[in-house]
Amino acid sequence: MTHSIDVAARAIAAAGTEIRTVSGAFGPLSIEGHFDEVIAAAAVVEQVRDARDWSPDGIVIACFGDPGLDGAREASDAPVLGIAEAAFHAASMVATGFSVVTTMSRTCIIAEHLVQRYGFGRACRGIHGTDIPVLELEDCNGETFEQMVQVAEQALERDRSGAIVLGCAGMASACQTMQQRLGVPVIDGVAAAVTFAQALATLKVGTSKRGDYARPLPKAYVGWRGWD
Repeated sequence: MTHSIDVAARAIAAAGTEIRTVSGAFGPLSIEGHFDEVIAAAAVVEQVRDARDWSPDGIVIACFGDPGLDGAREASDAPVLGIAEAAFHAASMVATGFSVVTTMSRTCIIAEHLVQRYGFGRACRGIHGTDIPVLELEDCNGETFEQMVQVAEQALERDRSGAIVLGCAGMASACQTMQQRLGVPVIDGVAAAVTFAQALATLKVGTSKRGDYARPLPKAYVGWRGWD
């Protein structure tokens, strides 16, 4: 899945943009609940900290729960984008209302929390689970793809929305084919976040270090590598 995310990012990247795709050094194989997300968030922040060695111009957290986003923004001077936040912004620019099609139904409440946090409560008209386990999206073809399309079609009709947001980075490879099938904008958060990150790099703006996104205070972390 990390490979498919890398392919999606490179496909949308501007000429001359270098993409580096990394995974957490520890954590669950997939995120399908609050417990998974808490552990994964620490792994995300660790990777962002280690990225200081090569000074990226932008960082994308390629998980729809945007795990560790605020901590990552504290840890980096570069802009840090979560794919859910980026996808919501993109969808709101091309439709007055959008629906989210995600993986397990149990994660819908996590997506709902993000919708409210980012201020898209009015634009997001529904969040729909396919009950496809995340790791099954490593092969987004055949029955898996048809299940995603069916849920998306039902969401468009039920919610009277004009666009679909894909609620998992693992769905990125299906984005263009789904858009052709559905006849409406389908937003992949990986592509949206990479595009926005490039735009912010072009604008030469980074994460504010004033206030709550100031760098973490230096201290020891028991049982975990601390900040140097």
